Amino acid sequence: MSAGVQPATTRFAPTPSQLVIAYSVCRSITRAAARNFYYAFLVLPRSKREALCAVYAFMRRCDDIADDPTVPVCDRRTRLADWLDRLHHAIEGMPSDDPVLLALCHAQRHYRIPIDLLDQLAAGTAMDLEFEGEEEDEPGFARCAPVVRYRTFDDLSQYCYRVASVVGLVCIKIFGYRDPGAEVLAERCGLAFQLTNIIRDVKEDAAMGRVYLPLADMNQFGVTIDDISPRANLKRLQPLLAREAERAREFYRSGAELLPLVNEDSQAALWVLITIYRRLLEKIAAQGYNVFGEKINLTVREKFSVLAQGFVKRLT
Repeated sequence: MSAGVQPATTRFAPTPSQLVIAYSVCRSITRAAARNFYYAFLVLPRSKREALCAVYAFMRRCDDIADDPTVPVCDRRTRLADWLDRLHHAIEGMPSDDPVLLALCHAQRHYRIPIDLLDQLAAGTAMDLEFEGEEEDEPGFARCAPVVRYRTFDDLSQYCYRVASVVGLVCIKIFGYRDPGAEVLAERCGLAFQLTNIIRDVKEDAAMGRVYLPLADMNQFGVTIDDISPRANLKRLQPLLAREAERAREFYRSGAELLPLVNEDSQAALWVLITIYRRLLEKIAAQGYNVFGEKINLTVREKFSVLAQGFVKRLT
C-alpha cells in the first residue's frame, strides 16, 4: 500500500443508490467485455454475481491502461500506479466517485478479499510493460518484431499466477470455501485458463510485440520468431501449441477436485466457467491450432448451451 495513504478519520460510505449505480456500471463493463466469464456469473446468486462483476471491471481498467497504444509506456506505468493508489485510498475509507472503485471496495469488505490479491492483479498487468522499452514511447507506435518474454515455462507460470491464478483465488473468496486445499486448485485452474488464452491469442499478442510461449519450448520444437509473425508457419507451430494445450489439460483436471470444495450455491458457476474454457481449448485443437485465421471462440449458442446445463445443475 502506498506510504502516503492514511486511514480516513471518518470512513466514507456510499449510499445504497450509489452502490446500485456502481454495480450496474460494473455489470455493463463485464457484459460487454467478459465474453466467457459473464456467462458463468449468471448462474450465481445476485450478491456474488455483482461482486465478481466489480472485480472484473477493476481488472478491465488495469488492462485498458496497460494496453493503450496511444499512450507512452512510461505514462501507462504512471497511470497504473495512480489507479492502484486510488483503490488503496478508497479501501481506507476515503471518498471516491469512481463507480468501479465504489463497487469493488464494497465487495472487498463483504467477502473479505485480501487487498494483497487485488494488488497482485494490478502488478500482473504491469508485467506486460516491463518488456516495452522507452524507445517505444511514441503514441501509436507499433512494434515491428515481437519479443519472447519468458525463457522457461516456470518463468511464464509466475506471470500466469499474477494475471490468472490470483483471479482464481479472488473468485473462490467470493464463491466461499472452507478447505484450504481449494486455494492450490484455484491457482491451477487459473493457469489452465491463461494457457488457453495464450494459445488462442498468439497472433493478436504478436501484433502487440508480445510472445508468451516459453523460449525453451520454442527451441525444443524448432520454432522461431519468424514462425509466429508476420510470416506464420502453422505446420511448425502446431506441435508447440499442442504441447502447451496438453499442459493446460493437466491443470484443468484440478477443476473437478475444486468443484465440491466451493459453496454449493457457486458450484454451478464454477462448472460453467471451467466447461466454457475447456471447450474453447478443444475447439482450438479441433481446428488444428490454426490461431492465425479468424479468432477462435465458442459461439453464443455454444455458451448458452453450457449455461443452460449450469442452471440445471444449480437447481438440482
